[in-house]
Amino acid sequence: MKIGLVCYPTYGGSGVVATELGKQFASQGHEVHFISYARPVRLSSFVENIYFHEVEMNSYPLFKYQSYGLSLTSKMLEVIEYEQLDLIHGHYAIPHAVSAYLTKQILRKNHVDIKIITTLHGTDITLVGLDPSFLPLLKFSIEESDGVTAVSEFLKQKTLMNYHIDKEIEVIHNFVDTEQFKPIENERFRHHIAPNNERILIHTSNFRELKRVPDIIRILDLVKKVLPAKLVLIGDGPDRSECERLTRELHLQKDVIFLGKQDGLPELLSAADIFLMPSQSESFGLAALEAMACGVPVVSSSVGGLPELNIHNQTGFIAEIGDIEIMAKYTLQLLQNEKRYTIFSQNARERAAQHFDTRIVVPRYLDYYEKVLSGNKQDTMYRLSY
Repeated sequence: MKIGLVCYPTYGGSGVVATELGKQFASQGHEVHFISYARPVRLSSFVENIYFHEVEMNSYPLFKYQSYGLSLTSKMLEVIEYEQLDLIHGHYAIPHAVSAYLTKQILRKNHVDIKIITTLHGTDITLVGLDPSFLPLLKFSIEESDGVTAVSEFLKQKTLMNYHIDKEIEVIHNFVDTEQFKPIENERFRHHIAPNNERILIHTSNFRELKRVPDIIRILDLVKKVLPAKLVLIGDGPDRSECERLTRELHLQKDVIFLGKQDGLPELLSAADIFLMPSQSESFGLAALEAMACGVPVVSSSVGGLPELNIHNQTGFIAEIGDIEIMAKYTLQLLQNEKRYTIFSQNARERAAQHFDTRIVVPRYLDYYEKVLSGNKQDTMYRLSY
């Protein structure tokens, strides 16, 4: 199968899922073509059967703002023609589903039928798409897709309710490679971060407001009143400066380590004791899943798809948004009870492996592809005339 994957190349969950999905497809012999404005961050080295096509942005004095959506459409048309793709799978609805619809209509006039699948990841539905200027366009492009998936049951129901979508939506959860993300001994890093055997809290994100990273710093402040602890923050984004200011205000600058964007996440996650995710919006929680696969219990908010992943009082704890006192209490309950912590750690790893492993989830995508492709088979011509 020849698959086109369209995604944002950044550290966000949609780009990570698309990249890992493509790598899994490629390992099974499928030909994968990534289409984006930059190489995805998790595609940093050569992978057999994977090709990258950069969307070129041309600047014209007439245009005040560049139109990525139109440039993306042109690149899709080019790749479909010359690589003879079977389908295009867009991750994150805006602008990928819209560009894919334009691509499909242009191809139809040249007697070419290309199947379009759109995967909804979260803020494309719960935040961006609810903007009045986007809502009608988003609803239309989703309904015109040949197939639609969502990364959680929460997100599916939110889409149906907010947009009154007349379309079947398949729930296919996010996934993790549990052979890569697994408990790994990393005493060197742990000793570097916590030389006096302090407990280590950790968080990874893009530091946007909805991630509520300042809450994590305040949770550390409460935990430190009871026992020695450090906080490792991985990632970068618009709220980082505010977080650095808060650490100085609370006199925690020696206890909060900002590592910025990092590779080698399994080793870093495995060195931690607790993963914190107090988000105000989270369609699934891929970062939490990766931590769970490394045997790290999760203390999270109860929003969105997180309860589908993090089982309260089994793999970690969930609390109401902004309730840093109860999150700190839950964190301490685990850190002060070794037997309970060990059980939660094992439960977290087992849940990741038994329900969200790549070997379980990726075949569901391939089955869905086959379902969409067999729904309306037509002879296609790949040499186009414009």
